[in-house]
Amino acid sequence: MTTMTRKVEDEGKEGSAMRANGADENRGVRVLTGVLLILTPMAFNVFFTLLSVTFEYPDILREPTGYVLRHFDAGGSSLVAIWYGFMLTAVLFVPLAVLVHKVLAREDTPYMAVATTFGVVAGVVQFLGLVRWPFLVPYLADTYLDPASSEATRESAAVVFQAFNQYAGVGIGENLGYLFTGLWTVLVALAMFGSPLPFWRWLGILGMLSAVGILVGTLEPAGFEPAANIVVVGYILWSIWLALTGIFLLLPRSLRNRAPQGDPASNPTTRTESLSGSDREQ
Repeated sequence: MTTMTRKVEDEGKEGSAMRANGADENRGVRVLTGVLLILTPMAFNVFFTLLSVTFEYPDILREPTGYVLRHFDAGGSSLVAIWYGFMLTAVLFVPLAVLVHKVLAREDTPYMAVATTFGVVAGVVQFLGLVRWPFLVPYLADTYLDPASSEATRESAAVVFQAFNQYAGVGIGENLGYLFTGLWTVLVALAMFGSPLPFWRWLGILGMLSAVGILVGTLEPAGFEPAANIVVVGYILWSIWLALTGIFLLLPRSLRNRAPQGDPASNPTTRTESLSGSDREQ
């Protein structure tokens, strides 16, 4: 009898330890996701602002090639470093998409697997669109401005710059980047709508609004001129949405799971939904 009792106690201790380890692991993932959700848009906006101030980006892309390359060369190594940092913000989006999947995926959100795929692709295509700036453009600027370069060499450098700008920049980085970022945002926001926690639903609405603004950016190559301004607003809302989501994930569980108190008689499922929502949010 004593042996059986000890065995039951040992099994109970093992079960408690496993649950504790699982809770610690889930909390670690949630904290890491929250921190990355805050840091990624902050880094994106810091580097974007630096490029706007030092390089007139993105308006400079509408200027003649010679003007762009001269300004790039004048920026020196510090400008190259800024472009390198801006490129890394796209790389950060890949693990971010995977971590968001771990936090938000539930049995009733099978589409989160598709969302994660869209998020990873969004990070990859934006990286491919930006990588030309710290690695290819310095060489093109040096070649274009080299006094020993012939006119034919300068024209060749200008053609290569324009080709990469249209193919890698506009086609891959911007158009596909807007598309897959917008689709990822739509599906993640949809998963937020499915939560019984009211703040998640408000975040879902903000996410949907930002996604619409970003997706409109794909219409710019088709001649829809307002798209250039709308996508800027979309990315501002998107940055706020990411940061608020990160802050919410870092809140203590008691605050994250707080919901308005209703009348149980008028809504008998409220308590059940709140509990199931708490379990899902762990």
